[in-house]
Amino acid sequence: MNTVPLGIRAYDYSVSNVFLVYTPKAMKRKEFLRSIGAGAAFALTFPCVQGCSSNDDGDSDVEGEVKEVPNNVDFTVDLSSAEAANLASNGGFILKNDVVVARNLEGEIIAASQICSHQGYDQVRFQSIDGGIFYCDVHGSRFEQDGTPLNSVDATPAKALKVYMVEESDGILRIFE
Repeated sequence: MNTVPLGIRAYDYSVSNVFLVYTPKAMKRKEFLRSIGAGAAFALTFPCVQGCSSNDDGDSDVEGEVKEVPNNVDFTVDLSSAEAANLASNGGFILKNDVVVARNLEGEIIAASQICSHQGYDQVRFQSIDGGIFYCDVHGSRFEQDGTPLNSVDATPAKALKVYMVEESDGILRIFE
């Protein structure tokens, strides 16, 4: 009969004829830690201790950067260029100068800050769900096309996403404040 530590319980395994039979056997924490040794105990608990520590922003696994919302925005996009290819179809978007430029589901061009109003990550994108929304996948912030917040991701009241004016003339799109 072998005793195998698994979590904080051990299991007794015995072979009876062709069947493997096991029954849980309670094990005290000290007994378990002694059975695996100090090195293994450290290896198991170290990630837990690290998980409880915090860094400056609290989001060590988050992709993207924390940035300021762009101000004095004024740039153009040539709609016939390769850069603007994604704007050819409804729901498509491009990222330029920390701005999300999108063709909404009705075919209108809209633009908003790529920087989320929640914690300033540059991960806002246009998504073709719920009629078309701006969405930040860092903490799940969702915004109407006019920048109005659709949800609150923590106890802090949600703030609007900055939107920009857009005008098109002769195949040139201007995004500005």
